Amino acid sequence: MSKFYSDIERYAFQTQIFFLLSRYKQQLELTQQDLFNQLIFSDYLFAKDRIFAHLNLSGNELSMYEHLYEIMVKDIPRPDLIIYLQASTETLMKRIALRDRPFERKMSFEYMRRLNLAYEEFFSYPDNYKKIKLIKIKTNNLDFVGEGKDLEYIVNEIYKGDSLK
Repeated sequence: MSKFYSDIERYAFQTQIFFLLSRYKQQLELTQQDLFNQLIFSDYLFAKDRIFAHLNLSGNELSMYEHLYEIMVKDIPRPDLIIYLQASTETLMKRIALRDRPFERKMSFEYMRRLNLAYEEFFSYPDNYKKIKLIKIKTNNLDFVGEGKDLEYIVNEIYKGDSLK
């Protein structure tokens, strides 16, 4: 990821294909492992990979990616629920700085702004998540990593918005 953030244009395609294939494999393995279990939890949505692809790829690379994605997405089960933790770009950059992963240090504010906008656009169009319940939670003023009460607030919002009880 360090190479990607230092030269996005150069490493975008190989990074995108790596994540597409990795996530595809993970999703298939999850499906196989949990044939008898009704609940599967994941910290990502397979479709989010496409958000990154449209942000980072263009031309033939995007076309090739789309072809692969369309083949793979047919095998991926659709989630019943998406929990979208919304935050401003400023808040996201602060959280990334606090997390202090070496490969994220080169991530620019502009890149994060564009990515955040792409997520907002994705979740603004219900066709992107047909028949999937979406719970949006604004998190700018929450510290759900360091503050138990903030994490509890998020859990309560999820229970209010869904029938997981």
